Amino acid sequence: MRMMLRVTVPTEEGNKAVKDGSMARFIEHSLSDLKPEAAYFTAESGRRTAYLFVEIKDSSDMPYIGERFFFAFNAAVDFIPVMNVDELRKGLPRAMAAMAG
Repeated sequence: MRMMLRVTVPTEEGNKAVKDGSMARFIEHSLSDLKPEAAYFTAESGRRTAYLFVEIKDSSDMPYIGERFFFAFNAAVDFIPVMNVDELRKGLPRAMAAMAG
């Protein structure tokens, strides 16, 4: 299942990681390992935030993906199921049929 992973890094931990260079190394390693479909970086509510779109084959993959961010940055991590437009097109007829029946 495709998940949008929202990773929010507290300011103090993020500042330390940027200054010592560990954030850049960590991001490169994580992107290489997780191979997200897309990755975006921004500030949300004043905190460094990443949005990674990853394929999760089984819910048991969630600790493997999330724990790295908890341990590295004391980050908040959210797993949010998402779909692309093709998946939406596939799912809408089923939804409409369920409402009609």
